Amino acid sequence: MGQEISVSHYDLGDFDLFYQKLHEETVLLGQLIEQQGFSNRHPVAGFEIEAWLVDEDMRPASINDHFLAGLNDPLACAELAKFNIELNSMPTPLAGNVCSRLKNQLQSTWNKAVRHAESLNSRIIMIGTLPTLVQADLHLGNMSDLNRYRALNEQIQLTRGKPVHLDIAGIQHLKLDHHDVMLEAATTSFQIHTQVPLSIAHHFYNASMIVSAPMVALCANAPFLFGKNLWHESRIPVFEQAIQAGGYAAAAQGPVRRVGFGTGFARKSILECFQENLDHYPVLLPEDLGGATESFQHLKLHNGTIWRWNRPLIGFDEDGTPHVRIEHRTPAAGPTVVDAIANAAFFFGLAKSLCDELVEKGLPMSFSQAKDNFYQAARFGLDSKIVWFDGNEHPIRQLLKTELLPRAILGLKSFGISRCDIEDFLAIIQQRIANRQTGSQWQRDFIKNNPDEFTAMTRRYLENQNKGNPVSEWMLT
Repeated sequence: MGQEISVSHYDLGDFDLFYQKLHEETVLLGQLIEQQGFSNRHPVAGFEIEAWLVDEDMRPASINDHFLAGLNDPLACAELAKFNIELNSMPTPLAGNVCSRLKNQLQSTWNKAVRHAESLNSRIIMIGTLPTLVQADLHLGNMSDLNRYRALNEQIQLTRGKPVHLDIAGIQHLKLDHHDVMLEAATTSFQIHTQVPLSIAHHFYNASMIVSAPMVALCANAPFLFGKNLWHESRIPVFEQAIQAGGYAAAAQGPVRRVGFGTGFARKSILECFQENLDHYPVLLPEDLGGATESFQHLKLHNGTIWRWNRPLIGFDEDGTPHVRIEHRTPAAGPTVVDAIANAAFFFGLAKSLCDELVEKGLPMSFSQAKDNFYQAARFGLDSKIVWFDGNEHPIRQLLKTELLPRAILGLKSFGISRCDIEDFLAIIQQRIANRQTGSQWQRDFIKNNPDEFTAMTRRYLENQNKGNPVSEWMLT
């Protein structure tokens, strides 16, 4: 949930003042980490899920202001476009029946949102990219009425100095120019949060990066954009290119990019990510947030303008003790509530299992290999091949079945997750792998049988979503 700001235009003095406060907060963060002044409570889970508002013709409905006012839910907020919203969970201890509790939270909120959308002659849908979206929908008139987004658009345009050039080679080739940040609104995600003790935060961060390849393949739900059949998870290149602004000296094409996989593993401390933020990323939103240095307001706002696919976050426990969360951003939204929570369960278990191994044995692969695996998996989904810990290339479906699912089971057990939750939610993942049917694959198969029928496909997708069965069970007719 992004921070709102008070203005949308800044002068040079604002940037200098913000950088000074950012520097002070980064220094204090380092001191607190050195002093072990962070929470060491048992891990805590949470999520954010982005969704689309559509009309009865399955076209984007730019009504999020009206929708959110009527919904009146503190866990719901606006996203960049007026046809997008975000729903959040409450922090939930990562133990016992956590997956069932998260599912019940999301299902309750989702049901309420569905009913409210219907009362406005609209619908709400969770999907990585909306198949009926056209480029003309992505204009500044459809930007949510928040200063944060106006300022972000202005600063990224100034940083880039030229239009967005989208160039994605998939099954088909999409190539176009766009003149503002609204291309980002073409993508919606399911962001998984894991609060972990400081002592293992950098290991869990590294584990999250390594498991990003199987996660993005397994959760793929965004094959189409503007009628083009692209990657299994086209969100990845779309978002990276839509906000393609780099670090200092305009290094947008180099390793230091505001949206991407990152520049390397954390070697000794999660502080390295925040130090990199200070050293290599120009300030975009120099808001004077006030507050004490120990509230880390400027550090958090700056971190929120750097979109690593795995992003460390600073927050606070109820007693005011600072904590570290790792935000895993690779899964697409949808296809159903139960699919989303199954994705989270698989992530929690696999990342925990791998984190434990990293603590004991160190890194099992190079950062460059983890990064290559990620983009291969985003492009080819469950058909991809990735290089694993033995240095050999493996079909990802086989790796999921023989090694990664068993690892996820072990990881969930070590968190203390109940046997019923482990069995129920990982069975959904197992069936998806066996049937080779992600949301992305179902969409591609539908269009193969019904060429160019994107409205009909979106309507059928929404019907299936509202029935609530896992995507692995969806039929094409």
